Amino acid sequence: MAVTVWAAIFILFFLFRGSIALGMVVSSIVYFLLKGITLQEVVENMVIGFDNQFILLAIPLFVLSARVMNIGGITTRIFNFADRSVGFLRGGLAHVNVVASIIFSGMTGSALADASGLGMMEIKAMEDGGYERHFACAVSAATATIGPIIPPSIPMVIFSMLSGASLGNLFLGGVIPGLIMGGAMMVYIAAVARRRNYPVGRWEGVRAFIHAFAQAFLSLLTPVILLGGIYSGVFTPTEAGAAAALYAMILAIVVYHEMGLLGLYREMVATVENVGFLSFIIAGTFVFGYVVVLEGISDKIATTVVSMTANPYVLLFLLNILFLVLGCFLDTMILMLVVIPMILPAVKALGIDMVHFGVVVVLNMMIGLCTPPYGMLLFTVSGLTKTPLGLVIREVLPFLSVLIAVLFLITYVPGIVLFLPRLLGFQG
Repeated sequence: MAVTVWAAIFILFFLFRGSIALGMVVSSIVYFLLKGITLQEVVENMVIGFDNQFILLAIPLFVLSARVMNIGGITTRIFNFADRSVGFLRGGLAHVNVVASIIFSGMTGSALADASGLGMMEIKAMEDGGYERHFACAVSAATATIGPIIPPSIPMVIFSMLSGASLGNLFLGGVIPGLIMGGAMMVYIAAVARRRNYPVGRWEGVRAFIHAFAQAFLSLLTPVILLGGIYSGVFTPTEAGAAAALYAMILAIVVYHEMGLLGLYREMVATVENVGFLSFIIAGTFVFGYVVVLEGISDKIATTVVSMTANPYVLLFLLNILFLVLGCFLDTMILMLVVIPMILPAVKALGIDMVHFGVVVVLNMMIGLCTPPYGMLLFTVSGLTKTPLGLVIREVLPFLSVLIAVLFLITYVPGIVLFLPRLLGFQG
């Protein structure tokens, strides 16, 4: 009876477009009342659940670093360097979009930060350069998906918390897939540019390239400092968030003089607001997850799945389809926090490597951000540029095909993900 009411309330919140996080809390509270479970018992179990989850401290730090980079002159220098690197190709500004996103992904770990900051700069440059605005929006939305694949990555922090997988190895595992994503999108862009006769950029010479590199050098050092610090043991992946935020503030305030203390205060306030919302979601999933554990739902799902197939590749195929479908309708963070804990026992039972599975999951989540009708990246670029959503969706569909192809490639060739973690053997 109690579990039926719990499920019904949660489903109603979803059907009537209510807050999913609030739905998890309300449905769980009703369940506790019907079962006679005291508040003290719930709080005690939540405290145990959050014990040693210091890894979550990385989230607000990476969010702050992304916000500072977007207004601190760092994104401008990255864009100019990418422009001098590949802007001379046919469809050069679209290629610049990809390269800039790859570089920026090594600094923030947020797809929305890429789309709302660097993406706006890219869209304006592409439109001024003769590209259709809806194509520029589609490119910016699609390339922003690289952000959380190449480290650092906020979704990987969440997955590490849920699964116990090494965050350092998850970061390493995303590097090669992220580069493949960028390369695959550049191949598609080259074909489109030739078919639509997009303009060929002008090579401005080695001197201009060196100048752009010098201007962006300190910004380009960010991923080197972060990854070098993590894998040399100078700081942990969690502490890397603090290093990223501090370095971004030094560049924006001291070196580039693009932001003052008042600007930093505003970004800190905005960071608290963003993280507060996310914290509510995480808290809601812990309460929701407590019900899942009490009812043994994860174990039942694991038993059912394992009885259906003992082949890990079949399971990964089914899970990819499930995530791609759910990504059309659910917020990616909710999808990760609610669904992943339920299917992890089945995944572990079939011996699937958690680092490999984590990168596959995060790429699925990123595809969901670009998938209509509820793709957040689509709404972001459409809303910021006042471009009709339908036009953006039409242009982004081929990019989704490219990203799905990469998804299945890394799903069935796990060595792509695991090569760097095995090579460096990071522990922690």
